[in-house]
Amino acid sequence: MIKANDPSLKSWIEVDANSDFPIQNLPFGIFKTKQGAARVGSRIGDKVIDLNALYVLGYFKNLPFAQADFQTDALNPLMKKGKSATTELRNRLSKLFNKENTDLSNNAHHVDQVLHDVDKVEMLMPVQVGDYTDFYSSEGHATNVGTLFRDPANALLPNWKWIPVGYHGRASSIIPSEQAIKRPKGQQKPNEDQDPVFGPCKLLDFELEMAFITYDGKPLGESISTDEAKDYIFGMCIMNDWSARDIQKWEYVPLGPFLAKSFASSISPWIVTMDALEPFKTKGPVQDPKVLPYLEYKEDAHYDINLEVGIIPEKSEETIVCKSNYKYMYWNMSQQLAHHTVNGCNIRCGDMMASGTISGEEKSSFGSMLELSWRGTQPLKMKDGSERKFIQDHDTVVMRGHCNANGVRIGFGEVSTKVLPAD
Repeated sequence: MIKANDPSLKSWIEVDANSDFPIQNLPFGIFKTKQGAARVGSRIGDKVIDLNALYVLGYFKNLPFAQADFQTDALNPLMKKGKSATTELRNRLSKLFNKENTDLSNNAHHVDQVLHDVDKVEMLMPVQVGDYTDFYSSEGHATNVGTLFRDPANALLPNWKWIPVGYHGRASSIIPSEQAIKRPKGQQKPNEDQDPVFGPCKLLDFELEMAFITYDGKPLGESISTDEAKDYIFGMCIMNDWSARDIQKWEYVPLGPFLAKSFASSISPWIVTMDALEPFKTKGPVQDPKVLPYLEYKEDAHYDINLEVGIIPEKSEETIVCKSNYKYMYWNMSQQLAHHTVNGCNIRCGDMMASGTISGEEKSSFGSMLELSWRGTQPLKMKDGSERKFIQDHDTVVMRGHCNANGVRIGFGEVSTKVLPAD
């Protein structure tokens, strides 16, 4: 067992029982204060831990890091050191903040330099994303979309159960939680017998996804197997992969989504490591037909992560519209990474790969408004009495995720994004 995952560990930092960030989590992110520049942080409870300060104060001796790895505006330099180094770093943090250890806790002057109240810091984009791939790996979602736009008998396309379908997305428009987005504009074709029109998207949708971030991969021309995949994945975050449904419907033939997806994808600011998620592995679905040998995997590679989505209309309270789970994925991360590299494609430190919309079998678990409102035919009622077929201007969409096992709750915090009107 990874030492930092010990469920019996307690921190000398006070942690609420319902917190996403007990000592067993120790995620990584980028933050800044009013007095200081961006740097690497971790979190326990409602305290953000300044890793640059810990390095300067001498608490990271004998670890393979330099100050430049922490005094930076992205996690990439830290991830460049590889999995064994980040595992060591997390274990060191676990030791420093264990209530049984007083090396740091007994030095009040150091504690003041290291800890910040979470409501006094600004969380920034955690990773400099070089390339972004979006998969389409939830059978529930793919079935729903196929049913809506084709017919139930042919909901899944012939290749869907043979390969983890994916496409190359836009990395530059991936943004952190709390950064508002503008409603996108583009061409739409409301009527089949009329020319297209241009204007603001009328069918703006969220997509509930999880994303994983990679370490450096192998050189161009080499592949990563499903067995090796765990050594190349750093951690995960929640992603709202916004979608302009009406723009997408007109543009996606023959090359797939373009403007309908590239305007924004929002992520939660804390990257939860695969080490921290190790206790929450679970079995995946039976894959039928049997996958080709390069997609076979041996150990459990799916994860039991509870997910939810809420909509907050302006000047109103939140309505939870979706409760789903990452375990509903048909294709797991190991298979996605193995497929991504089987042709020799090289991945680089900081690449991001998203799951695709996550939907279960029950309507309450559908991960998009397209499915929840069944293409607008079944509007959702908000607590303020208003209805939603799709996302309206000034709505805020909030996504959350957490795991529970052995009395330990590990969470991701939330990704919250407000929609502003188009210019």
